[in-house]
Amino acid sequence: MASIVFAGGGTAGHIEPALAIARQWASAHPDDSIVFLGTAKGLENSLVPAAGFQLFNIPKVSISRKPTLKWLRTPFDLIASVKAANGVIKNADLLFGFGGYVSGPAYISATINQVTTVIHEANTKPGWANKLGSLFTKHLAVSRQVHAGAFSGALLTGLPLRKDVAKALNQSEGNWLQSRADAKARLGFDNSKPLIFIMGGSQGSVAINSVVAQALPALEHAGVSMLHSVGRNNEIPKARDFYRPIAYVENMADVYLGSDLIIARSGAVTCSEFCALGRYALFIPLPVGNGEQFLNAQELVGEGRAKIVDQKNFTSSYLVSEIDSLLQSAKSAPVEGSTIDAHAAEKIVALGEHAMGRAQ
Repeated sequence: MASIVFAGGGTAGHIEPALAIARQWASAHPDDSIVFLGTAKGLENSLVPAAGFQLFNIPKVSISRKPTLKWLRTPFDLIASVKAANGVIKNADLLFGFGGYVSGPAYISATINQVTTVIHEANTKPGWANKLGSLFTKHLAVSRQVHAGAFSGALLTGLPLRKDVAKALNQSEGNWLQSRADAKARLGFDNSKPLIFIMGGSQGSVAINSVVAQALPALEHAGVSMLHSVGRNNEIPKARDFYRPIAYVENMADVYLGSDLIIARSGAVTCSEFCALGRYALFIPLPVGNGEQFLNAQELVGEGRAKIVDQKNFTSSYLVSEIDSLLQSAKSAPVEGSTIDAHAAEKIVALGEHAMGRAQ
C-alpha cells in the first residue's frame, strides 16, 4: 500500500483536476492511502471532504504581487508552512501538485523528504508555485502546450474533467443536438429561445454582475432566456420572466450543454469544461494575475467557439449592442463538443505510476 498526497487548493481551478485524478488513482489502486493538503480558507474545505477524501490544512503563504512590508514575513510564513507540510509528506510515496498557495511549501517539503513529485499545470502560462516546483522534478504535465520554460517539454495530457462533465460528454457523442435540447429542458427553459448563461467563476464576479444588472432592461425584449450564477457571497437580484439569478450552479454539465451562449471568466477549468460541452462563449479574462486567463481562451477563439473581451470594455452598452452578433456566432459554432480532455486523468495517473516505478 502506497501513500499518495495531493496538493492543490484555493480555487476550483486547482481542486477539481486534483479530485478527478484522485478518483482515477483510487479506482486503479484501491488499497492506497490518499490525502489532500489545503489551506484554511480555500474551497478545498468543502469540495475535498464532499468527495470522500481526507484533508489536512497548512498555513497559507501569501505573497502580494507588489512589494510591501508584508514581504518581510514571507520567509517565516514559508518555514511554518513547510514544517506543517512535512507532517503529511514525510512518509508519502508520491506527491501530486497542481499549483496555488499550498503547492509551493508542499514541493519544498517533498524535496527535503525525497518524495517523488508529479506536477500538473492547468493554465497555458504556469503560475509561480508550479514554476518553483519544476526546479525539483522532471515529472511534469500540462493541459495545453506551454511554449517556454520547464513546462515546454512536459507531457501533454489535457485537463481532467469533473465526473458529471465527463459523463455528459460520453452520453452526448451519439446525438449532440438532442443532448443539448434535453439539457435545456431539464434546466426548465424554452428550447425555442436562446439560453445565455453568465458566471464569474466559483466565487462570482461583482464586475460582471453589475454589467448584467445594468443591461437587463434593454435585454428584456431580446427574445432570450438568461441564467445567471451570481456567486454564493453575492446578493441574489430579483428574477424576471426571462432572467433567472441563482447563487451557484450544481448541475454544470447541463448548463454547458443547454446554453447557446456562455459569458464567463476564462479560468483553465472553465475553458476545459466549456471545450468539452459548450457551444460558444464570450470570455472576460480576470484582469489581475499573470495573464493566464487570456491565454487559456485563445485556442477556443481560434476554433471559432469563443470571443475575448477585456473587462474594461465589457459594459452594459457593449453587451446590449453585441448580443445579436454573439448569438449568431453561437448559432454558427459547431454543435459538437470536444473529447480532447476525455482521458487526461488516466494519462496523469500513468505518469504518476511511472514516476514512482509502478508502471506496468
